Formats: sequence, structure tokens, C-alpha cells
Amino acid sequence: MTFAHDERLALCDDALRVGPEAPTLDEGWTVADLVAHCYIRENDPVAALGITVPTLAPLTSRHMDAALRRHGFEGLAEAVRNGPGRWSPLRLPGVDALVNGTEMFIHHEDIRRGSGEVTPRDLGRAAEDGLWRGLGIALLTLHKAPVGVVLERADSGASRRVKAGTRTVTLVGKPSELTLWVSGRRQAADVRLVGEPDAVATLTAFTTSM
Repeated sequence: MTFAHDERLALCDDALRVGPEAPTLDEGWTVADLVAHCYIRENDPVAALGITVPTLAPLTSRHMDAALRRHGFEGLAEAVRNGPGRWSPLRLPGVDALVNGTEMFIHHEDIRRGSGEVTPRDLGRAAEDGLWRGLGIALLTLHKAPVGVVLERADSGASRRVKAGTRTVTLVGKPSELTLWVSGRRQAADVRLVGEPDAVATLTAFTTSM
């Protein structure tokens, strides 16, 4: 089994445990909304475009609502548990493990921490290494940051620069916590910002306004 597979099962288990109306770290989204998002991403390629294309976001929202009406919350959770749809490219051998580890981890934590389980889990070195490799998402979320940004692993000291700048802020944390921070879950992530106070304040103001 892979980390992506384990997180998928755990996400569905926790979704069913806390229930459809429970809050998540995604502002305005309940657990039912999050499960519908996961379902659309893997089973509705047209509507899934709205996840990354803002002008298509209303289409994605309509399809999420329709999926919940058609399958029900528990049905959608079981569909997500079973993995990508038959025709999804995410079903190709190896693709799920490569692409979905970070995705499933983030949304599992959206449920866990949104429902009050704030203590970080001990994921183990292999999972942390995989999330570290997946931190290329920081290049997308922080490419317009007004200061330089370096990510540093709290568990090994390894680092990578994701944004150049004359002033630099270093984000220190386990890869799992850094993943939450760069994906917008900043208040919930156990990450320390290191740098000149004005640089830290500038980065904090930038990311808060995103």
C-alpha cells in the first residue's frame, strides 16, 4: 500500500466519523463539500477544471451539489474510498501514488484539524520524504511573494529555496506541516517563520491577503 492509499482510506473514515456538517479548514466548506470536491476531482474531468480555472468554479460547485444529491454523503465517501473513476488518468498505474499523496494528506488534515484534532500526526520518514518531494506546490503559491522564501525541514535540516529575493524568510517545519502552510492552512500548521522582523511581517501580510 502507498501513503496516498492510506490517507485516502483515513480521510473517508474520518469524514464518516465526524459527519457531513462538520467544519473543515477550507473556509466555508463542510466535510460533505470536501468529499464532493474529492469525488469531482477524480470522476468528473470537465467540472474538475473549475478547481484550477476560477471562471469555471461555478460549474464545479454545481456538479458537487448534484453529486451529493445523486449519491448522498455516504455514497460519495465510499466512491472516494474506491479511488479514481474508471476513465480517470489518476487511475493509471503509479499515478495515484505520485499525485494523490499530498492531495489526500491535505484534505485529511482539513477534516482532522477542522474538527478540533490539532495535534500533528507522526507520519514516519517515508511519508515525510514524499511530502517534501511534493512541495513543488510552493513554487505556485509563493511565486509572487514580496520576499525570498526558503523551506527548511525541521526533522533533517534539508532546505530548498522556492522564491528568490533580497530579503528572505525561512519556513521551518516538518514537510507535512510545511505542506499545510504553503497550501493555505497557515493558522493550523506547526511552522516557524525565521527572518528579519519586517520581512516576516511582509510575508505574513502577503499570505494573509491571498
